[in-house]
Formats: sequence, structure tokens, C-alpha cells
Amino acid sequence: ALMTGYTMLRNGGVGNGGQPWVLRWSSRIRLTWLSFTLFIILVFFPLIAHYYLTTIDDADDAGKRIFGPRTGNELCEVKHVQDLCRIRESVSEELLQLEAKRQELNSEIAKLNLKIEACKKSIENAKQDLLQLKNVISQTEHSYKELMAQNQPKLSLPIRLLPDKDDATFPLPKSNRNCRLHNCFDYSRCPLTSGFPVYVYNSDDYPFGSSLDPLIKQAFEATVRTNVYVTENANIACVYIILVGEMQEPMMPKPTELEQQLHSLPYWRTDGHNHLIINLSRKSETQNFIYNISTGRAMIAQSTFYDAQYRPGFDIVVSPLVHAMSEPNFLEIPPQVPVKRKYLFSFQGEKIESLRSSLQEVRSFEEEIEGNAPADYDDRIITTLKAVQDSKLDFVLVEFTCKNQPKASLPTEWALCGERDDRLELLKLSTFALIITPGDTRLVISAGCAMRLFEALEVGAIPVVLGEQVQLPYNDVIRWNEAALIIPKPRITEVHFLLRSISDNDLLAMRRQGRFLWETYFSTSDNVFSTVLAVIRTRIQIPAAPIREEPAVEIPHRSGKAAGTDPNMADNGDLDLGPVETEPPYASPKYLRNFTLTAMDIYRNWNSAPGPFHLFPYTPFDPVLPSEAKFLGSGTGFRPIGGGAGGSGKEFQAALGGNVPREQFTVVMLTYEREEVLMNSLERLNGLPYLNKVVVVWNSPKLPSEDLLWPDIGVPIMVVRTEKNSLNNRFLPWDEIDTEAILSIDDDAHLRHDEIMFGFR
Repeated sequence: ALMTGYTMLRNGGVGNGGQPWVLRWSSRIRLTWLSFTLFIILVFFPLIAHYYLTTIDDADDAGKRIFGPRTGNELCEVKHVQDLCRIRESVSEELLQLEAKRQELNSEIAKLNLKIEACKKSIENAKQDLLQLKNVISQTEHSYKELMAQNQPKLSLPIRLLPDKDDATFPLPKSNRNCRLHNCFDYSRCPLTSGFPVYVYNSDDYPFGSSLDPLIKQAFEATVRTNVYVTENANIACVYIILVGEMQEPMMPKPTELEQQLHSLPYWRTDGHNHLIINLSRKSETQNFIYNISTGRAMIAQSTFYDAQYRPGFDIVVSPLVHAMSEPNFLEIPPQVPVKRKYLFSFQGEKIESLRSSLQEVRSFEEEIEGNAPADYDDRIITTLKAVQDSKLDFVLVEFTCKNQPKASLPTEWALCGERDDRLELLKLSTFALIITPGDTRLVISAGCAMRLFEALEVGAIPVVLGEQVQLPYNDVIRWNEAALIIPKPRITEVHFLLRSISDNDLLAMRRQGRFLWETYFSTSDNVFSTVLAVIRTRIQIPAAPIREEPAVEIPHRSGKAAGTDPNMADNGDLDLGPVETEPPYASPKYLRNFTLTAMDIYRNWNSAPGPFHLFPYTPFDPVLPSEAKFLGSGTGFRPIGGGAGGSGKEFQAALGGNVPREQFTVVMLTYEREEVLMNSLERLNGLPYLNKVVVVWNSPKLPSEDLLWPDIGVPIMVVRTEKNSLNNRFLPWDEIDTEAILSIDDDAHLRHDEIMFGFR
């Protein structure tokens, strides 16, 4: 079209029809430009818009953005847009609040940082002060040690110097009759710290061993195997023991043969010093075959002694071994009450050699005053006792002739009548039991008298010994006047009056003491052997071996803060006992008088209750029943080398001048399958002053429940498992007990705090 228009213009545009062509050409030009413009708009404008839309977030300036933020009125024209706007406003307010809180916390953190810095400075200052105090304490302790070193020299255990095997350097006494510990005993073999080792010969290794009574030999061997002092090392032994009797009559060796066998013992050392020859008797007729044997410096322990043979303080009078291989039946022993029995006193015996003259005529008192004293007081004794029986003032039973064949006896000794069971039945009906010593005053003790004493003590008949020259078993360490009456024979006419004048209280006390002596020292072979050793050990002032502690097998349990364990809820009571202090568990100080108590307090301990000098097992060194450990009448001390000096805390230590150590106590609580009751009792102990530990003795074979929650009372609770159900388990020396004082209590007992504190203080 352009080319056609151009041709027409060049031709002058004149001709027929030229003007219409021009019009047509201009209209075509307008359509062309319109089409071209629409094409541009429809093609390029979307491309440009797409470009700007994709690059809107990359604009550096917010004002250059095509789709920039608009005002609220412009955007909130639609309803859902309005909801979004409200949400935005709410979030904006919360953000503003959180920002305000953040600023507050930042300010508090800044303040706390300042306080931390101040505390750090205070800690540094306190550390400096503590360091200075430690230096002062260290200097003070050093000064104290220097002062102690100046005033108290350092002591250590002495070196044990054992003599040679064949040492016999110390001088011989003029006669074996003069033997005493100072001239016939070698103390160098028995230091205080030796533990008193004892060596026992095996009798079967020597010819005389085949002649021993089998029951006595078996009982002796069984006792030796369980004794704590027996050692197999003869080189360190303090005492050497050999059993030589009781022997069987047909097999008894000659005195010369037995003497030669004794002198050939491997540790006899030429004179037998530190040896003990034991001749136990199971029957009433003891063979005193040692009387004609030279025993050198060896000690003798038997039931029969002549005055020329017995060496006071050196030899030992022992009780007969009646229950050799069996324990006595305590169920057959009569009770101690009623005090008075059917017969006021009784006696059965027969004296063959003097019986005829005794029954015929008794010498008068005038003849005795004129100087013709009777050879034997037994005649007067028979007459007086028969007169008392005939008077019928009291029921008495005296028989001077045996119904059956009397037992064998020594000359001038009253033989026993009947069997042992018959004699015991009579003694069970007797308040007193008469024991008439042999007429020969040279016989200081006989097996027959010892047997009568044994049987009287066994059934609770109070012994009345006629003859003050008698040497009763262990007479140098037992106060026999607390359990028996020893009356001279010339006072036979006053015996009836004396026996009737004794009060019931005194009778019961003597019977109780006699029962204690029999159970503790006479009843079994273990007691007899241990008593013999205890006599020698006490004479040479060696402390007893400590009682072995009982290992405590702990039962695992869970502790927690159970209900009712608040200290403010504890039953404190209203008794004002002054200041109290609550301290961590503190063990009692160890006993420091183990080696001096024997020498210092031997007389006091020999004569203190419950028995004579606590020979065995209640020795003053055995922690079975120490007087220092009694607490509320139910506790016992168990520390093997322990022993407190009293005191009950720092407050009372200061009140007593500061020289009494502080003390605490342990609660030993016995229980049996009563968990709820036990938990309540434990909770009541919370906050109790001076409490060191609680030992719960679980007496049931059934273990406590696994889900049981034990209370937390501020001190350890030890639950101990026992081997058997026994009420005596509370008295076992558990090794977990660290204090001298013990409160032994049942799980259902209820004591207030002030009551316990009062008793402890």
C-alpha cells in the first residue's frame, strides 16, 4: 500500500478518482498504527510488569517498590483482611509487653551480677580469715603436742624377751612347799600385752594318757578346742597345762613312773615352772596320787589337798567335774522361791572310822577345859544335831548312818550316802545343807566336801560349812561369805540359833549368789577350765581377751522423708533439761585402762555384784557387762577395746570442767514382723539429742517388704539380720555399735525425748 501511495504521489496524484484513494490510504494508515500500538501494549507491557513484579524485593529504596506497603484504610477493605489486621495488632501488643519484661529481667540480672561480685569478694575475705584460723589452730595443736611431749613421755608396747628353752636361772626355793608366784613363776613369759597364750599338752602322746577317765579326757579336749587362750605355738606360751586325772584305778601308773613322765615333758625346763597340773574329779573319791610326786615349780589344780601339799596363792582348788560331757538340765533346777523349805537343814553321811566312838559317849566340856581336848569335834557335832532333831523346834533331817553302802572316802572324811539323784531330792527340800569337813585338820579340802558344795549350790540349798580351816574352790578370788556360811566346829551348839536368825532377804540373796557361782564357775567343763585360767590370769594381772564382736549382716532398705518425721512434731515432752546440742554421730573414745584396771581395781572388781570379781565370763575386761555401759538398766557395752569415761555432750563437758569427753548413745531396737509399729517408733526418734545410731535387730526370718519406706531421722538406721529368732539377740555385741551407752528397747515401747535424755544424762 505504501508503495502504491508513493507511485500515485509521484504521478501527481491527479486523475480520476484520486481523492478517494487518498482517503482510503489515510484510513489504512490509522488502522496500521492502531494495530501496532495494540501489539505493543499486549506483548511488551506484560513482560515489563512481570519483570517489575519479580524484582520488587530487590529494590534498595522502599519508595521505588511498585507494590509497597499501603495504609490500613487501603488494605482493610475486605473482611478477612480486617481479621488479619486485628491479629497483627494483638501480636504487636504482646511483643511490646515481652520486650518490656525482657528489659526488666536484664536489669535484675545486672543487679544480681553485682551481688555475685560482692559475694565473691566476701568469700575471698572469708577464705583469708579461715586460712588464718587454720594457721592459728595448727600452731595451737603444735604447741599442745609439745607441751604433752614434755609432760607425758611417749609409751609403746614393751618388747617381749622370751627366755631360752632350757633357762632355769632364777634361784630355787628352799622347799617346793614355799613356792609362790614371786619365786616359782617366770613373769618374763607373760607380758601384759601377750594376751595370755596357753599351751595344752596332748595327753595321748604320753603313757599316762591311756589311764585317764575317758569322759574327763573328752570333755577336757572339747573345752580346749574352743578356748580363746589356747595356742599351738609352745614357744610363745605363758602357761603350759597337762591333764593327769582323774585316772582309772586298774590302769593307774606308779608314782615314780608318773613323776618321770612329767619331768620328761618337752617344755618342763628342769623344774616345771609356768606349768599347771590339772587333776579333775568326776566322783567323790578323788585320788590324791600327786601327793607323793615331786612337781617342782609346777602349779597344781585339784579337789583334794593336804595342808602340807597346798600352797596358798599358787595352787588352785577346783570344783568337781560332775557334768563332763553334758549340759545340766536347768529345767530340773528348783526355783529360788519360796525362801524357806520343808527342812531347816539336812545332812546325810557316814564316818566309818569314828562312828562307833561317836555313838557311844561324848566327852564333856569340862574334860576339854581341863586340857583333854577331844581328838575330833565330830562327836559333839553328832550329839548336838541329834538333840536339835529330837527337840522338834524345826524340821531337820540328820542321818549319820547310810541306808545303803556309803561311797568311798578318805580317812576321817564323811562319806556320801545314796545316789546323786536321791541326795538332790533331799537338798531340794532343805533351806540349808550342812557340810562337815574331815576330822583330820591336815586335810584342808576333799573331793567329798567339794561334791557336797556343788550339789547344794545346784539346787539352791545354802551351804553351811563346819570347819573354818577348809579351802573352798577358788577361795582366794571368790567371797564365799556371800553364798555360804563358814562356821568353826566349836560353835556347833550355836548353829541352830544362827540359822534361825537369818532373815528371808539375806537367805534369798545368798541363794541367788550361790546359783550365780554354780552357773558361772562350776556347772560345765567349759566353765571349770575357763575359771582355772581366769584365776591364773588375774593373779599375774593380765587383762582378759575381749569378747569377739558379732558381725552385723545389714538388710538393704530404702530411706525417705516419711510422714511424721518433722522434728517439730516429735514427742519432746515438757521436762526442762537445759541446753541440748545436736551433733553428727560421734564414736565413744577407746578405753585406755585395759592394762591398768587389773592392778588398780582388782579388789573392787573381785567383790562387786553380780558375782565375785567377774571371774568368767564377767571379767572386768570382758565387755559383756561393764559397769560403765549400763544405761536405763537395759544396755550393755560391746566395744572390745572400748570404755567411756562418761559425759553427755559438750555442754555437760564444759560444766564438768572440760575434762570429761562427750558421749552419745545407740538405740538397739528389737522387732518381729511389725512394720507399721516399727516405723512409728523410729519416727518418734527424729531430732533426739545425743543419738548416734539406731540398730534395728530384725528377729524374723522373713525380710521386710521391698517397698517399705524407712523414715529419715537424721542419723543412720542399721537393720541387722539375725540367724535365729531369740530375745537375746538384742544383747549380742554387734560390730556396728560405736558408743558405750546403749538404750535397748522394744519396737512398741514409747519414751518421750525428755525421758530418754534424763536417763542418759
